[in-house]
Amino acid sequence: MIQLKSLANHPEKALQNVGWDWMLGTDTAPYVVSDVVVVSEEQAIQYYEAAGTLYEMLIEAGQYAIDNQLFKEMGIPENLVELIQLSWQDDRHIHLYGRFDLAGGIDGEPVKLIEFNADTATCIPETAVVQWAHLRMNGLDESQQFNTLYETLVNQFRYLKEANNDLDASILFSTMRGYPEDDTNVALLTEAAREAGFDTDFAYVEEVEFSNGEGIFKMVPDSNDFLRFDFWFKLVPWEYIGNDEPELAGMLTEIVKNRKAVILNPAYTLLFQSKYILKVLWDLYPYHPLLLQTERYALPHKKSVRKVLFGREGANVSILEKGGEVLETVEGEYDDQPKIYQEYLDFPTDGAGNSYQAGVFYAGEACALGFRRGGRILDNKAQFVGHLVS
Repeated sequence: MIQLKSLANHPEKALQNVGWDWMLGTDTAPYVVSDVVVVSEEQAIQYYEAAGTLYEMLIEAGQYAIDNQLFKEMGIPENLVELIQLSWQDDRHIHLYGRFDLAGGIDGEPVKLIEFNADTATCIPETAVVQWAHLRMNGLDESQQFNTLYETLVNQFRYLKEANNDLDASILFSTMRGYPEDDTNVALLTEAAREAGFDTDFAYVEEVEFSNGEGIFKMVPDSNDFLRFDFWFKLVPWEYIGNDEPELAGMLTEIVKNRKAVILNPAYTLLFQSKYILKVLWDLYPYHPLLLQTERYALPHKKSVRKVLFGREGANVSILEKGGEVLETVEGEYDDQPKIYQEYLDFPTDGAGNSYQAGVFYAGEACALGFRRGGRILDNKAQFVGHLVS
């Protein structure tokens, strides 16, 4: 069972001071809570090692998918295939960061991979800053956490700069307008890039200008001049670009091919983002202790979880009984996508019956732990819960 410790000082005041009111909730339960999950040092190490092993396995699975041309099965738009291959083959296209969602790891239960958010993972501010500040506000030692996310991101940006020293260290960050959570995630990434020596700027994605021959630009305010950037970070899913902006997909392919910009996260992260990779992993590593059986059909002798290939925040996820009967489902906008079926596993729970999913960030190495709390299917109403290593 999950062991909780309730801390007297809620992080609400600190969040208000830095303008992160979106975390506080309105008519729902606050997104960030006073509780922290207490984990042992052995459990924290187990999460760290699991993420490292899983990432190595994903590299093998990604290579297998490319070698066997599994793009269609993975739901990947055809207009992104060339860009995926280009970025995969060139080591200068560094995967900046992603987040593993994991079950288990509590009460001696083995860690199991639920999925990997490789392209546009969020929860950065709450993991890197809020849970750290929560300990400090309550007089606890902030080093009692598995949490070096910010420092590791700075190092990743330094590595990115060194690996691409033929380019100017200028990076433009972009989100889709109207998503304050995304803006907050990008604000922290921007600060990490600045600390690593990048010149940084921001523009909503509809304000960015793209040119096949010249690269990626932002218009200078109150002028007709444009600033060119050699790096572009977009908190915009690659599958959105491929499916909804095919002209942009083509331009980005030419920009990368002509060495006019490096795009983060690289297009090859779509291989990991597709939940079909869970089946590829199972095919390559059947019965591996970190994996759950995953197939293209409902498992006849086990409860399973039906997932769309590119769903987000639990949308269109269903729990199925052995015979395929739907026990629980979350509606969403992705139901027309192909689906996979993953063996069902109960999440660890607390005394009130809330489920907990561990999130482990990976940025060249495993670097931070946090938890999401909710029902058996964790959707966009799930809360973030920090942790304490004790």
